[in-house]
Amino acid sequence: MELRQLRYFAATVEESSLSRAARRLHISQPPLSTQIKALEHDLGVKLLERSNRGVKPTLAGAQFYQDIRTLLSRLDQACMRAQHAQRGQLGTLTIGFVSIADYSILPAALKQFRSDYPDADVQLQELTTDAQIRALRSSRLDLGIGLAPVDETDLEFLPLHQEPLLLAAPDDWQHSGPDGDGVDLTSLAHAEFIVPPRDIAPGLYDLTISRCHAAGFSPRITQSARQMQTVIGLVSSGMGVALVPASVQNLKRPGVQYRFLRGTPALIELGVVRPIQQRNPLADNFIQLLLASR
Repeated sequence: MELRQLRYFAATVEESSLSRAARRLHISQPPLSTQIKALEHDLGVKLLERSNRGVKPTLAGAQFYQDIRTLLSRLDQACMRAQHAQRGQLGTLTIGFVSIADYSILPAALKQFRSDYPDADVQLQELTTDAQIRALRSSRLDLGIGLAPVDETDLEFLPLHQEPLLLAAPDDWQHSGPDGDGVDLTSLAHAEFIVPPRDIAPGLYDLTISRCHAAGFSPRITQSARQMQTVIGLVSSGMGVALVPASVQNLKRPGVQYRFLRGTPALIELGVVRPIQQRNPLADNFIQLLLASR
């Protein structure tokens, strides 16, 4: 029994005529008759009653037709879904992201992606950049959105977005200038700093240290936190100050004020982290959306 025989039989039942079925299938009538007879022989069942007025299914043929229509419909759907998956229109996409992506580029990209690919299942995991790298290597993520630098031979970093660092300070913290003025880092020489561990966020850690050194002091790090929400929570509790990406303001955490830094902006870079090989087509489509939104 061959798949084409099932399609030939179904078309013949639907057309009630071998000649019309042959035209629909773009074949001549003799091969169609031959294949249906071969199908009847393989099944050991007579499927069609033939007469001068055309053909109609036997009782067994009618039952067989109902069953294979379901089968053929599901097969057609399977073929279509496979093609959609190949084109990155179907399947599951697992994305890791650092928290600041959720305050900046991620929401709009997700909204557009869900509109463009409604049959795709998107799974999100908030992870630090180093955790994303481990998850990508173990195939638990299809792509990550993390902070530079990412210097890995098996992974690729695609820059998406740069934003300046701001000073996050408790609401009752005071500085010498007017409210609209930026803060000179030299005024923070005796402040207590909250900084993510270097192994978690080397880019942010190194930028904080280098800017403080350029201002003539080494920061006094009294607290360390892995997630940006925790950093801001500690700031709001009066535990210290922190240099944070500007998009963190979107958290709108009570008890925190944000100030620009005087001088050349200290820029942090956000980008896509993806495997160099064996990529999910859905991930490539999502990345194209992100790149287009830059």
